[in-house]
Amino acid sequence: MMTLFDTHAHYDSRQFDCDRDAVLSVLPEQGVALVVNPGCDLLSSCKAVELAQRYPFVYAAVGVHPEDCADWEDGCLLELRALAANRKVRAIGEIGLDYYWKENPPRALQQNVFRRQMELAQSLRLPVIVHDREAHQDCLSIVREHPQVTGVYHCYSGSLEDAKVLVKLGWMLSFTGVITYKNARKALEVIDWLPMDRIMIETDSPYLTPEPFRGKRNDSGYVHLVAEAIAQVKGVPPEEVAAVTLENGQRFFGIS
Repeated sequence: MMTLFDTHAHYDSRQFDCDRDAVLSVLPEQGVALVVNPGCDLLSSCKAVELAQRYPFVYAAVGVHPEDCADWEDGCLLELRALAANRKVRAIGEIGLDYYWKENPPRALQQNVFRRQMELAQSLRLPVIVHDREAHQDCLSIVREHPQVTGVYHCYSGSLEDAKVLVKLGWMLSFTGVITYKNARKALEVIDWLPMDRIMIETDSPYLTPEPFRGKRNDSGYVHLVAEAIAQVKGVPPEEVAAVTLENGQRFFGIS
């Protein structure tokens, strides 16, 4: 059995309210050795920390997602800083920009919140988990403004050219079950080029369930399908992808 690290899963989500403990408790038996649960606002960040304290193999990230930043105020930084003091918090995230939905908070507000949280990460010497949807150039511009901050683009959806820039800046790229979909050509091109030491895998549970289970609720038990898809592109055994991405994730999040 492969030993896997799901570097991005939202077990604080309401979709797990009916069976959260049952799902999490069996993950080690399914070969999932580690999970990182990022927050999307202050409440979910608190829940992420609580889950990390309850399960030895679960770690947390804390942050405000661009879709959830409408009520942002500077006091949020103080609350995030306090949460980040917990030893199980290993990153600031999920943060970034999302221009996809018209009803999302204004772009200027998203950019300000992203910058404030990048500054927080720099002051705490923590990596960041970045969400970038239809905002590639603005997101990359803000990343460039903070050269002392490194991180991971989760569910990477950018171009090969941007991937090369991010790798040069020292960043990681992470991939979900989206790479098993028929329209995943761009991501597969990036994976084909990407050095193995810059790849991480994730489920983004409960979303983005890989084929052949697309349409069902996702959980970390499916993360092996992401590793297998990457292995097919790279022409290596799935066990090698699992081992390398486990090591990459441990190094990135500082988990021994």
